[in-house]
Amino acid sequence: MGSVIAGRLSAAGHRVALTARGAEQLADVAGKLPGPSLCLPADATDPAAVRTVFSTVEQTWGPVEVLVLNAGAAVSKPIAKLTDDEWLGQLDLNLTAPFRAMRRAIPAMTERGWGRIIVIASTAGRVGEPNVAAYTASKHGVIGLVRAAAAELARTGVTVNAVCPGYVDTPMTDGWVERISDRTGKPPQHIRAALERKQPINRLITAAEVADVVDLCVASAAITGQAINVDGGAVQS
Repeated sequence: MGSVIAGRLSAAGHRVALTARGAEQLADVAGKLPGPSLCLPADATDPAAVRTVFSTVEQTWGPVEVLVLNAGAAVSKPIAKLTDDEWLGQLDLNLTAPFRAMRRAIPAMTERGWGRIIVIASTAGRVGEPNVAAYTASKHGVIGLVRAAAAELARTGVTVNAVCPGYVDTPMTDGWVERISDRTGKPPQHIRAALERKQPINRLITAAEVADVVDLCVASAAITGQAINVDGGAVQS
C-alpha cells in the first residue's frame, strides 16, 4: 500500500520522502517514482529515528505538508496467549508511532495553515476481530487519535483522517494467511478464499483502491475526522 500511495503522490507533483526499515525496499520504490524522492531508512517505533527523518526532510525540502502513516503489523493470537511484549509492541507500532509523527508534523502544518495527515488504520478499528486483540485495540486507539486531532485542528487548515482497509492483497495479508494456515492446518488457498468471502464483493481489496481514498483525503479540505472504510461493504457505517 505504501508504495502505491507514494506513486500516486509523486505523480500528483509531490516530492516524496519514503521511510521504512529496509533500505533496499525503499530504493526499489523510489526507483519507480516519477518525481523527486528521499529514502530514509528508519524504525517507526524509535523516537530518535523519527526525529531524524523529519529533520532530514525539513533540511532538504522544508516542512512536511502531507503525512501518510502507513507502517503497521499484526500479531494473530488468542488473548490468553498474548504476551506483554506482543501487546505493547502492537500499541507502540500501530498507535504510539503515529502519535509521535503527528506531534512532530502538526506545528509546522498549523503555522503554514495547511496540512494533510492520513493514517492507514483498518476495519479492525471499527469492529472486533477474534485472535487479533492487540491489533484491534491499537487500531481502535489510532482512530480515536485521528478524531481528537481533527477536532483540535479543525480551524487551522489541517485535516486528519483514517483510511480503514479490509483485507488487502498485500504481502501482509499473505503472511496472515500463512500464520492462520500454520495454526489451523488448513490449506492457504482455503484461508485466502475465506478472507475474500468476508467482503461482500467477494475479493480482496487492491492497494490502488486504498490509494484512491488517500487521494481524496489529500484533495479535500472538508473531509476531516473521518475513518473511511475500504472493504467492499463489509462494515457499513
